Amino acid sequence: MNVVQLAEIIWIISAIGIVVFVLLHSPKGDGIGGIGGQAQLFTSTKSAEITLNRITWTFSVLFMGLTILLSAGWLPQ
Repeated sequence: MNVVQLAEIIWIISAIGIVVFVLLHSPKGDGIGGIGGQAQLFTSTKSAEITLNRITWTFSVLFMGLTILLSAGWLPQ
């Protein structure tokens, strides 16, 4: 497995992660709490939204960065 293949795998995982975590956001602001009740991992709805936002932004930055690297051909084969 070379660097490009590893970057492509991470790129695909980040794309799937973006889709999943954007869908977990609720337009009413209750986030994960709207899916089968409040998750035990979070102490409040506000902390759940903050965590979802951070994870979504992390996947977004990773996805965009890898998109630029892969499309520009800057990674060694």
